[in-house]
Amino acid sequence: MRFRRNTITVSLTLAGFLGSAAGAQAQAGADLVGNWIAVAMCLLLLILLGGAVVLALLWRRSVASRNLLLGSLNATSRARQVIDPAGRVVLANDAFDRLFEGVKAPLPQLLLGRVSAGSDAAEILRQLILTVAEGGRGRTEIEIPQGDGTFDWFDVSGRSIMGFPGYVLWGAERVTAQRQIEDFIRSDHEKFADLIEHAPIGFYSVDETGRFLFVNSTLIGWLGLEPDNEGGYRERLHDLVPDQTAVAPAYSPFRDAQARSGEVVLRGPNGRTFQAFIRHDIATVQSPDGSGLKLRTRSVVHDLSRERELESALQVSEQYFQRFFEEAPASILLLDEKGRVEQANPAFQHLLIGAEWAQARFVDLVQPEERPAAEAHLAQVMAEGRAGQPLTVRLIGDKQRSVTIYASRREDRGRAIGLIVHLIDATEQKRLEAQFAQSQKMQAVGLLAGGIAHDFNNLLTAMIGFCDLLLLRHKAGDQSFADIMQIKQNANRAANLVRQLLAFSRQQTLQPRVLDVTDVLAELSHLLRRLIGENIELMMEHGRDLKFVRVDAGQLEQVIINLAVNARDAMIEGGRLLIRTRNMTTTEPISRGVEVMPPGNYVLIEIADTGAGIPADILDRIFEPFFSTKAVGSGTGLGLSTVYGIVRQTGGFVFVDSTLGKGTNFRIYLPQHAATSDATARNDHAEDQPRDLTGIGTVLLVEDEDAVRLFSARALRNKGYKVLEARSGEAALELINEQLAEIDLIISDVVMPRMDGPTLIKEVRQRRADIKVIFISGYAEDDFRRKIDAGEEAHFLMKPFTLKQLATKVKEVLD
Repeated sequence: MRFRRNTITVSLTLAGFLGSAAGAQAQAGADLVGNWIAVAMCLLLLILLGGAVVLALLWRRSVASRNLLLGSLNATSRARQVIDPAGRVVLANDAFDRLFEGVKAPLPQLLLGRVSAGSDAAEILRQLILTVAEGGRGRTEIEIPQGDGTFDWFDVSGRSIMGFPGYVLWGAERVTAQRQIEDFIRSDHEKFADLIEHAPIGFYSVDETGRFLFVNSTLIGWLGLEPDNEGGYRERLHDLVPDQTAVAPAYSPFRDAQARSGEVVLRGPNGRTFQAFIRHDIATVQSPDGSGLKLRTRSVVHDLSRERELESALQVSEQYFQRFFEEAPASILLLDEKGRVEQANPAFQHLLIGAEWAQARFVDLVQPEERPAAEAHLAQVMAEGRAGQPLTVRLIGDKQRSVTIYASRREDRGRAIGLIVHLIDATEQKRLEAQFAQSQKMQAVGLLAGGIAHDFNNLLTAMIGFCDLLLLRHKAGDQSFADIMQIKQNANRAANLVRQLLAFSRQQTLQPRVLDVTDVLAELSHLLRRLIGENIELMMEHGRDLKFVRVDAGQLEQVIINLAVNARDAMIEGGRLLIRTRNMTTTEPISRGVEVMPPGNYVLIEIADTGAGIPADILDRIFEPFFSTKAVGSGTGLGLSTVYGIVRQTGGFVFVDSTLGKGTNFRIYLPQHAATSDATARNDHAEDQPRDLTGIGTVLLVEDEDAVRLFSARALRNKGYKVLEARSGEAALELINEQLAEIDLIISDVVMPRMDGPTLIKEVRQRRADIKVIFISGYAEDDFRRKIDAGEEAHFLMKPFTLKQLATKVKEVLD
């Protein structure tokens, strides 16, 4: 009021002053400039007076606001403090003075000074200060040490004051033991309530009428329950159970007091239907109005939809696995920790016909000599989880199949409980590998044999040819006749050796004819009896209605003779040699070692002896070239390889069985030929009648081997032919350029330096297509056939040949 009275006095005085000044001006009315100065001074005084009044009002409001804020701070029991942007204490309530005993320092510095540097409490305080400084708010409880060695818990908070940038309101309160207990209980209650509300299972409680007293959020979400106006729900429990009839009345958990759980189908207002498992307890409580006791449930609901889906998926998965397991083309085994077979699919059972596998150790199902390797392989897988490389072994049983093992460890919760073994049938692969190795070996030896045979045949051709020329002058009564025949016979023996070299490498030229095996054996019987000796009994059993075969008669005789000689050498003290024939038809492939004979009709020739037999460890090698069971110097090692080569080149198969001390049995299977009568065989067997081998015509003889060329030229001239000689393809072309029209026949070696025979003939036939040609070679006929164009006509004469064979061939071609 004092301030207000002073303001009124000043105003009245100023008004009087202004009135006096105006009267003086009117009375004077003279000096205009003096009046304006007086007016300006009055305005200045008014501005100063208004500013003073405003400042006085602002100061009074500030004081009032301060008193009001301090009053509000004192109205709470919590210690509070206001700090300005410079960090100075602006206000602090009485509770702050009591809590900190009159200390006026800012709360953050006061608390930081009481805790240890680097402690958790110090770090928490720094984080709170930083949060508040950035314009936020925070609250925490920290443990503050007291001077007597004890600790007190303080509830500390801070926040920025809205509208006053930089000003912070801090608060603190000592947390008593009772307060801590209450906070703990409240926190646990809130956590438990949150757990119940959002648990992955449903909770509810209903009264006897099925009205919901409580439903958690999870179950509300499942069913889509709709609240009513009274805070409950429109639906009753029995409304959520569909398909209720007189037989199955409305669902009620109170109907059977003994039933505490069961499955039921629930369908909510949202239309979702699912199978649920409900477990409930029934409690008796006092009604709110005191009218009596009421029943209510405490129920838990499990949604079985996911479990049913998992069960269905598991069932489908098991069906898929079982089908995969049962129908897998590869063999699958489940082994236990000790390597015993727990389960096997049908593929394995088919693979192991003739052996018991149930509860057997897998390694015991492997051939004895390979069991250590199999056991080491499985032990490595059991220890390391997987082996570096798969292992191939042979199984026991009727089929004795080769399999490749792929194994992995079975585990249950990190513990090894056995093995999963996949077996891939590698029998065919092993057979092909062995066949490939054998073919590589035969090819290498065959190349060597072919090169030797070519050069050797040239020498033998000259030897045999010149012997024939000598025999033209030295007849049987001549003194030199026996010496010449001895040379020729040895040359023929050498030629047979060359044919053996070509036979095992399958490079000999065959002259197959349709014949009866019975006739061949009958003709050989006398020779065989002389070969095997008197201490060995020869028995022959000819099959009835034996079918014809198409083979080279000479080569077939060589096969029989080689096997008979081997049998003789195996029966040093005598024995019995049985040669038996019969027709045979197979509907299934026959597998022996690496050889597989396809189904078909065959003529079987068995040659069995009662000799010493062949050891099992070398039985698979007896057909290898240069491999012999005889003592060093007693055999060439070409006998059985020649047999194998001839039979396979004919399209047949040869198998062998042998038992030590009991003997050996060779079985030769030759494909049956579709001949309709004996006439076919007889016509093929018939030898040409003796005839005149002389002739006329001009023959060009091209041969780089001088001896062969000289003999052949003399032999043909003796038969009446005019012979032109050339030692190379180039020399032959020069003669052809001069006398092509006169030449009736060209006889050319196949292999020659620079220009070979087929190349020469191609050049000639470009000029004269009808020229007749005979190729001569120590190689097989197939070698030159591959070098000439298909459809070209050319005859072939294998070296070594005799004078008669040469003259006969020339006569046939020219005629």
